[in-house]
Amino acid sequence: MSSDSKKRKPKVIRSEEGKRNRHEEQEGRYYSEEAELDLRDPKEDYQLYKETCEELQRLMAEIQDLKSKGSKDASAEIEERRIQSCVHFMTLKKLNRLAHIRLKKARDQTHEAKQKVDAYHLQLQNLLYEVMHLQKEITKCLEFKSKHEEIDLVSVEEFYREAPSAISKPDITSADAHQQTLARLDWELEQRKRLAEKYKESLASKEKILKEIEVKKEYLNSLQPQLHNIMQASLPVQEYLSMPFDCMHKQYEIARHLPAPLYVLFVQASAYSQACDKKLLVSIEGNVDEAKALFKPPEDSQDDESDSDAEEEQTTKRRRPTLGVQLDDKRKEMLKKHPLSVSLVVKCKDGSSLNLAFYFLMNLNILTVKIKVTTASELSSAISAGDLLNPDSVLNCLYPGDDGKKTPNPANRYQFDKVGILDLSDYISELGHPYLWVQAMGGLHFPTDHPQPAVVADNTLSASHMEKTIHLLRSRLQSRLSLHKQFSSLEHGVIPISGDCQNLFPAKVVSRLTKWNMITYEDYVMLPFTKDVVEAGLALDTHLYYSFMIERGTAKLQGTVILNPGYCSVPPLFSLCLNWKGERSSRNDENIRVMESEINVYYKELCGPAPGFQLLTNQLQRLCMLLDVYLETECHDNSVEGPHEFPPEKICLRLVRGPSRTKPFKYNYPQGFFSHR
Repeated sequence: MSSDSKKRKPKVIRSEEGKRNRHEEQEGRYYSEEAELDLRDPKEDYQLYKETCEELQRLMAEIQDLKSKGSKDASAEIEERRIQSCVHFMTLKKLNRLAHIRLKKARDQTHEAKQKVDAYHLQLQNLLYEVMHLQKEITKCLEFKSKHEEIDLVSVEEFYREAPSAISKPDITSADAHQQTLARLDWELEQRKRLAEKYKESLASKEKILKEIEVKKEYLNSLQPQLHNIMQASLPVQEYLSMPFDCMHKQYEIARHLPAPLYVLFVQASAYSQACDKKLLVSIEGNVDEAKALFKPPEDSQDDESDSDAEEEQTTKRRRPTLGVQLDDKRKEMLKKHPLSVSLVVKCKDGSSLNLAFYFLMNLNILTVKIKVTTASELSSAISAGDLLNPDSVLNCLYPGDDGKKTPNPANRYQFDKVGILDLSDYISELGHPYLWVQAMGGLHFPTDHPQPAVVADNTLSASHMEKTIHLLRSRLQSRLSLHKQFSSLEHGVIPISGDCQNLFPAKVVSRLTKWNMITYEDYVMLPFTKDVVEAGLALDTHLYYSFMIERGTAKLQGTVILNPGYCSVPPLFSLCLNWKGERSSRNDENIRVMESEINVYYKELCGPAPGFQLLTNQLQRLCMLLDVYLETECHDNSVEGPHEFPPEKICLRLVRGPSRTKPFKYNYPQGFFSHR
């Protein structure tokens, strides 16, 4: 096909004017539809839309039917219906455009209305802000206080009564509150001027008095060296008359730095020593400078700060202390003692003494005591007497139940929880024992039912306990020293009996003590014949326990002794078991029970002269006597030939009595015979 034969498409030249005209025509049509939109009813358009859709559905169904029949004349009808459908489609397009235009107009109207609402809301906010600002200004004006309101003026009645009429002006100020306030202020100013004049006069008088005081101080200061010389010259006289005023003065000067409980203890003990007990020595020990430093406020100086800064720059990185180290430091701080302590020396007639050092734990607010026993002569060694003078137990249960192992202050439990201290008993060897009587001597009382945040030292409480406590301390020392000597003899098989107690026993006692030793609480509990005592709760871990053996021939009397710390006001408790022809105890032998009764119940017959320190040895001697009576009154087997193992040597009115067949264990002096009770 040649190029000439090809049909060329005509070129359409579209000028700018042509484009503009077409655009204007389109705009014209658009705007004509908007104009038409104002004239149309949306409900009618909606009805037209429904009818058009139904018509379209009908035409489509007819076309479908015509096509399904497949007749030759159907194509013309199909074409006709297609043309009708296209017309309906044009109608739907127009309705769609009209709907979009309506939607756009509705949105525009909504947007304009929203803008108006926002503008009105902004105006409202501005007005509210202005109202709030005006209210604040009004409040400030209403709350305004003038300086004159801070001045405490005299009352109106007093003002008119005392102020002169030139200032009060009653004819003017009575009706005008403002003029009245001004007049009252003028009267206040006048009064203050007068007071200022009096103040100047008082200052001048004060200066004059201060000068007089300075003159008198200089005079008194000049007397101090003279008084010191007089005191030094009187020292030989004080020593000769046993009146150490100078030493006492120094002690009282140091006492000013004692904490309140130690101060109360020192004052009351000193007063009791001077008034009632010359053998009680009271003194203050410790570092006075450290005690003074506790009351000095910390001084902050620039030099110290600069030095500390320099040290921080020079030091290298240090490890942060671990939790364990921090707890140890907190425990040490919690258990810190006051630098000063009060020392009491309780002396006895034989020259022995009990040295007590009282300490105050500042953070725990309790007193503790450390004990040291000093004897007049060297004591003989006795193994069983090892715990008698032990500083940790010598004063246990000075008052019943007071073992000094627990803190008496209930608040300390919560303090211990913070620093990880389980029990104070782990630190008693270092701190001392916090006995309750120690707290009472310092005037401290810790009520358990109503805990108090702060405990105050009471002089009255200390004074009420001082005499009895000193007496108990001296008695405890004497009883322990006496027991120490007795135990030394008992370990050698000798029962020491004083001449005053010889009449309590017959002249001849055959049974002998062969063994005496100390046992532990656990050993005591394991013995079968002590079961009744343990079950009765009479055996406590604060008691001392001893075992002994008394023998005569083949008979062996084994026994135990519970020694209460309060001996001899509380008697020892004996338990017996006889090994002879079997094992006999109070459970299976009535006479063994009676022997225990003779020792434990009728102990007052064996106390001897006051204060009764011979009770234990007298009980042991009576036990030897009772064993003789038990063995000598026992029925002899006549089938056995030969002499009796235990020939009767004691005089008995009756060998047995009653259905229990009890033996005569009571010794009657001076007749020298035995009878039943």
